Amino acid sequence: MRQQTFQKALSRMTETGVRLFFAACLLFALLTAIYNIWLCLAELVLILLLYLFFQTGISRRKKEVMAYLDHMISGVDVASRRTLISSPLPIAIFWPDTDDIIWSNERFLHLTGDPDHLFETKLSALVPSFQSQWLLDGDHLSPEPVPVGDQLYLVFGNLVCTGGQDEFLATTYWVDVTEYARVAEQFDATRPVVGILQVDNYEDLNRGLEEGERSVIRTEINNRLAAWVDPAHGMLCRYDRDHYILLVEAGQFQDFYRRKFSILDEIRQVQSPNGVAATLSIGFGRNGASPRELHEFASLALDMALSRGGDQVVIRDGGEFLFFGGRSKETERRTKVKSRVVASAFSELLASTDQVIVMGHKYPDLDVLGAVAGVCAIARKKGVSIQAVRAPSPYPAEEQTRQLAALPEYQGIFVPPDEALHLAGPNTILVVVDTNRPEQTQVPELLDSGARIVVIDHHRRAASYIEKPALSFHDPYASSASELVAELVQYILDTGDLKRQEAEALLAGIVLDTKGFTMRTGSRTFETAAFLRKSGADTAQVNKFFQNDLRDTVTKFHIIQGAHTYRGSIALALTDRLVGRAIAGQAADELLNIAGIEASFVLFPEAGQAYLSARSNSDVNVQVISEMLGGGGNAATAGAQFPGKTPEEVLPLLKNAIDTYFDDEKS
Repeated sequence: MRQQTFQKALSRMTETGVRLFFAACLLFALLTAIYNIWLCLAELVLILLLYLFFQTGISRRKKEVMAYLDHMISGVDVASRRTLISSPLPIAIFWPDTDDIIWSNERFLHLTGDPDHLFETKLSALVPSFQSQWLLDGDHLSPEPVPVGDQLYLVFGNLVCTGGQDEFLATTYWVDVTEYARVAEQFDATRPVVGILQVDNYEDLNRGLEEGERSVIRTEINNRLAAWVDPAHGMLCRYDRDHYILLVEAGQFQDFYRRKFSILDEIRQVQSPNGVAATLSIGFGRNGASPRELHEFASLALDMALSRGGDQVVIRDGGEFLFFGGRSKETERRTKVKSRVVASAFSELLASTDQVIVMGHKYPDLDVLGAVAGVCAIARKKGVSIQAVRAPSPYPAEEQTRQLAALPEYQGIFVPPDEALHLAGPNTILVVVDTNRPEQTQVPELLDSGARIVVIDHHRRAASYIEKPALSFHDPYASSASELVAELVQYILDTGDLKRQEAEALLAGIVLDTKGFTMRTGSRTFETAAFLRKSGADTAQVNKFFQNDLRDTVTKFHIIQGAHTYRGSIALALTDRLVGRAIAGQAADELLNIAGIEASFVLFPEAGQAYLSARSNSDVNVQVISEMLGGGGNAATAGAQFPGKTPEEVLPLLKNAIDTYFDDEKS
């Protein structure tokens, strides 16, 4: 078949011109017959002799060319076969759809150690860890080295179509990378990890104690830290009264990781005579390009741990954060010094600009509105133009926003997002309240407008946060963003500068996030509320902010009626009604009033996705559970959203996260 193909090709290349030549000669001979028949016959004899001569030459050249081609093709086949057989690399050829081996060279036989049954088995049977899907996906290199016995092989391969549309043959080349992998593993295991440790409540531990008692507590903390670090052969150095720096290899650090940083529980066993238990926050830096970058990672991780309430470990691994612990209740560790310093810095920033834009999180609630009103009052005092981003309808604080916008001082202040983007520039101060996560802001594009950013927030910091603000007033121990803004108002405004409606908005924000001063409430919260009351806030008017109409009230109790308990102390409620976030949150709050309930979770649909509203009034940290599901918040109030899912689809995920939370707590 192959020779016939070549012969036809040669005929097309050599005979086309000859046929045209003899056709022309015959034509001239026939024309000669008109004048002389004998001359025509002589020409025909001559043409016949020439044709026979040419045909003999062409046949001889065809044979020579065919012989040359046969020699070349047979040489290539032999070279190809010899290359495959004597290749320095193990080679296996198989059908990827069935894993049936059809051929391999001698080196692959030695690799598998089963030459007797090689052609009676499948590749996956000889090398169970090998998967051929990457070949079918069009890749030419295995994603991971393939273990074969004690060796590791990097597999190269390609597919060749053998006939039908779906008939492919796979050729694989196996490269031994065992030594390289061992060196890489050793390199990774010996890379340094830097940790910075801080005793969170050092002042509380030593308050009112004699020097001898302080020395005992300090020694006990040092001994427990040393006992934790010694098995890892790390270096622990105390460089301040409550700060330590730790240097350990990555391989030993994995042991800390596997034991879930048991030092957090061990350090709580250190107690002062007045009953205060020590807590520890640790920030680790991994996979940095230099020791300096590792230290920066560790410092950033420690700041993250402290901003989330302390008593936890945060790992900055390259560009990612990992969290451990953080389940204990937050205790108030606030002073007026920080508020006074921030108020002074904020005043200086306002003096350097003529334009302020303020925004909160998506679907702003009363806490956002209160914080916005406080910032507007400060800007008015400083004579700076201010605009607040108006959220699209509907949202929880919509009615209260309309009431505030009706005041003469607020004419033109609330603007749509596109207008805010147009106003923003390098000389603008952008104030973000009640959130520190870029994706949760009302207009994330404003963060990239070049404006100087001020963050005022009380939520525990998540893995994504607004980086490098010009000023940050972030206090996870505060009850609300309204409380933080109200403290700034006390230091910046004079008596009478705060309007009654603004004071009521600030007080409503505090009431909302403290559940009527029953949760996350410290002494500073009551001091701030007293200041707002003196500024004219009417508590009866504030209470009206939380009134629902009959329909919303019926909907709320419909959610509560469908709730059930899980693991004895968890209330779960699910509804397929479009209830709104405010009503769902209120239902979650009401569920906490049931005896024996420690935490509540409400799942509800909105805008083609499922939402979760979580509440807690005891030792259950709903933020940790929400973070497992991609959400966030704080220990008492949290939430999450699930694009493209229904509440019924999310419920098993929620139960699994709750189980993981309690299982980890026991271990």
